[in-house]
Amino acid sequence: MPKSKRSKLVSLTKVEKKTKEQKGALMKEVQENVDKWQYCWLFEVGNMRNSHLKIVRKLWKDSARIFFGRGAVMAKALGMTPEEEYQNGLHHLAQQIKGQVGLLFTNSPPSEVTEWFDDFHPPDFARSGNVASETYVLPAGPIIQQHSIPPEPFPHNEEPQLRKLGLTTKMVRGVPSLDNPHTVCTKGKVLTPEQAQLLKLIGVKMVKFSVGLRAYWHSETGQIVQVEGQKVDEEEKGVGDENEDDGEMSE
Repeated sequence: MPKSKRSKLVSLTKVEKKTKEQKGALMKEVQENVDKWQYCWLFEVGNMRNSHLKIVRKLWKDSARIFFGRGAVMAKALGMTPEEEYQNGLHHLAQQIKGQVGLLFTNSPPSEVTEWFDDFHPPDFARSGNVASETYVLPAGPIIQQHSIPPEPFPHNEEPQLRKLGLTTKMVRGVPSLDNPHTVCTKGKVLTPEQAQLLKLIGVKMVKFSVGLRAYWHSETGQIVQVEGQKVDEEEKGVGDENEDDGEMSE
């Protein structure tokens, strides 16, 4: 009997990291965009969500090029010293590439870019480690799913999950209910995994995705302009999607 084509063994030892050729291709692509656009922005992300970052890419598709992740490669492409910099002044921007940051190339004037990102803060569910933005209390009675339209009680088969997350529930006419109010979280305190999961099940969004613009480089002058008032809070940087793109964001 012939072997099935599906039953193939794949040795994990053959899984390779990014090759020099791939890194070189990314560096070349970054440099090509330096030549193409007037401005190169350095940005950071708060409450990282790949889905929201893809929305940014889609909305800026016709007027910008965005790279995210691979900070060391992006920095090398720009040049870390005056001798290595790809164009005049870029080493000042490259030296600021640290942590989870990205580059945005565009011809749009700085005022337009800052105004757009000032307004782009889509809400999302908090993760374990986020700080609660408000005190949230479930009232006595049926436990309601807020994300339903209109809001409706949890189904009976989800009561075991609600109990695992810390609620003292009982069934009333087939509906998971509380005898007394329950404080899910307290404003200013770090959320536990159970609290974050419970808030998500209920449908309460406590964080906002944000893009903080750090600085931009102007091709005509070679000058770096630091952007004030756009920084992302430290606690927002480390809580989000762990995976990041290795270069240009892709659909």
